[in-house]
Amino acid sequence: MNDILREIGMIARALDSISNIEFKEIDLTKGQYLYVVRICENPGIIQEKLAEMIKVDRTTAARAVKKLESNGFIEKREDGQNRKIKRLYPTVMGEDIYPFIIRENEHSRHVALEGLSEEEIRIAEDLLFRIRKNVEEDWEHVKKGNRREY
Repeated sequence: MNDILREIGMIARALDSISNIEFKEIDLTKGQYLYVVRICENPGIIQEKLAEMIKVDRTTAARAVKKLESNGFIEKREDGQNRKIKRLYPTVMGEDIYPFIIRENEHSRHVALEGLSEEEIRIAEDLLFRIRKNVEEDWEHVKKGNRREY
């Protein structure tokens, strides 16, 4: 029996590696493109929500946000209601690279799904969604400092 998690991992690593190579020319590395996309699609998002959305810990998100901010892709702005809250917005430069990132994503999706019928794609999406929901429960549990029982 194939190990589905290994297959998912190999697909994710291959696509991430391709993206990192292709986005190097625009100075995006180590998955930073994910942050730019989420911030462009959710302007004003707070860093904690962004980390949760991408499924990374706060420290990893903070490092990526700091790098993206220093490279001019995003900016932090104070919340109008609460000065402690910093909201993330794409800069003009971030908005300018967003279509390039989306084109790369669409190409990767096309390549990955080549030869699959619409029904197979729908079934795969449904199954992967359900798998992600299952994993999210463990992720939330462990993220809070708990350990899983094996």
